[in-house]
Amino acid sequence: MNVERYLAARVRLVERGLAAVLPAGPSLLRRAMRYSLLGGGKRIRPVLALAAAEAVGGTARRVLPFALALEMIHTYSLVHDDLPAMDDDDLRRGRPTSHRVYGEGVAILVGDALLTEAFRVLAGARGVAPACTLRAVSEVAAAAGEAGMVGGQALDLAATGTPARLGHVRAIHRRKTGALLRVAVRVGGLVGGASAASLRRLSAYGEHVGLAFQIAD
Repeated sequence: MNVERYLAARVRLVERGLAAVLPAGPSLLRRAMRYSLLGGGKRIRPVLALAAAEAVGGTARRVLPFALALEMIHTYSLVHDDLPAMDDDDLRRGRPTSHRVYGEGVAILVGDALLTEAFRVLAGARGVAPACTLRAVSEVAAAAGEAGMVGGQALDLAATGTPARLGHVRAIHRRKTGALLRVAVRVGGLVGGASAASLRRLSAYGEHVGLAFQIAD
């Protein structure tokens, strides 16, 4: 397998899917949502979900809605993270951040809407057993919420101005970034039909990828 060719093909699939689940509309909010969601990026989380599904014999098409939802959640977190009350960033992916273009109020609503729409996309996935969809939705919610990404962001805010401790830094990374990476692999495996043993191996892989991503980043 040519890895670069595989990744490029999967990124194209994700880009087309994101544009389709959030088509252009006349409202300012929709324009702002598309500005952030379709503004490029590595698409690591959705590609991990697609690859995990294919690794256990599933298809990329079947897991695509789950992969798209993960990218929508990730994008919402970036929009909120860029806000003045958080990291106060002016640029994201080489372009002005959402709040710099549309204002803070609209940027907050962009994040809110992307998060909510992500769960609509998850719930509306076709060709997947309801029990599997429900489990995937539950795992994504846990990874995105207080026990995962948002909880990690809260730990990061609380640690501002304090001496760094290795255990605390690991806890922040495991939740703020690692949780969505891990659940991307798990959801891909679940929807792809992974056995219990395969899902355990995929989960371990997802945890290591999350840590490696933080080290490299």
